[in-house]
Parts: sequence; C-alpha cells; structure tokens
Amino acid sequence: MRSGGYVYIMASKRVGTLYVGSTSDLVGRVWEHKNKIYPKSFTAKYNCNKLVYYEYHDCLDIMVKRERQLKEWNRNWKIKLIVEKNPDWKDLYPEFLIANGFVPE
Repeated sequence: MRSGGYVYIMASKRVGTLYVGSTSDLVGRVWEHKNKIYPKSFTAKYNCNKLVYYEYHDCLDIMVKRERQLKEWNRNWKIKLIVEKNPDWKDLYPEFLIANGFVPE
C-alpha cells in the first residue's frame, strides 16, 4: 500500500457545492462521505457525494500543504482545476475502486 495520501474534491452536482479534503485512505473516506457516516458534516449537509477530482502525493506534508492551498483558492479556480481533469464532472469513485482492486457497489 502507498505511504502518501490524496487531496480530493467532492461535489454535490456539476458546478455545485464543493468540498476539499485530504486522506491517506481515499476509498474509505469517500465511502464515508457517500454514506453520510457523519450526518452533521459539511458533505452530508450539502450532499457532496461525488468524487470529482483527486491527486496523489508521496509525502503527507506536501499533501497537507496542497489541501490548504486548494481550500484558499477561489471557487472559479477550483472549478477550472476540476474541468481540466474531469470535464464531464463524472463521479470518479467507481473507476478509482476498480483501479485499486475493489468492486464498485
């Protein structure tokens, strides 16, 4: 298993509410968002249940710095970042699961 972590963006819908987070376990963390494990969380409240962007970092310190950077970005910059990698705003979670040896639900 990799030793770094991911910075990711969840969205409620295309150009909807956005959430930026980081984790060393993207599969588990996105599953928690999708299943509203923390019902009072931002992602549960605003239905941010689509993984629309992620990037991997070998170093956790770099991951944390990148997360902070993206959180400070304005909304239009985040949207541009998403569109560059995922122009259709599709949920990347099923593909990520398959690529990492899991079976999508």
